[in-house]
Amino acid sequence: MSEPPVTPNPNRKLPLATQVDAKAQRKLAARRHRAPGMWFGLGMMGLVGWSVVVPTLLGAALGIWLDARHAGTHSWTLALLVAGLVLGCFNAWHWVAKEDRAMHQDIEDHSNADA
Repeated sequence: MSEPPVTPNPNRKLPLATQVDAKAQRKLAARRHRAPGMWFGLGMMGLVGWSVVVPTLLGAALGIWLDARHAGTHSWTLALLVAGLVLGCFNAWHWVAKEDRAMHQDIEDHSNADA
């Protein structure tokens, strides 16, 4: 376990090395616990969107190909489009849940480090 950063007391002079170490620890902690910005949110929306769109389109394309080769009473296109959509939504849910766990773990680690 690392020791909590030493904060310099203005009433007491600390050695220069201790002051530099405290400032370096605060700077490293600030870099580790930086709040995600707007670009992170947009990237996450893109990731979630593509994780739904790609399986849906692949299912529709495979369904069109199967309908052209093996015509029947039921539409392969519709069935595989729905299957791709379900798979894509499950995939998006997986990514969002993973990111949510990571965010909560970072918050918990940050609060434990402050205590």
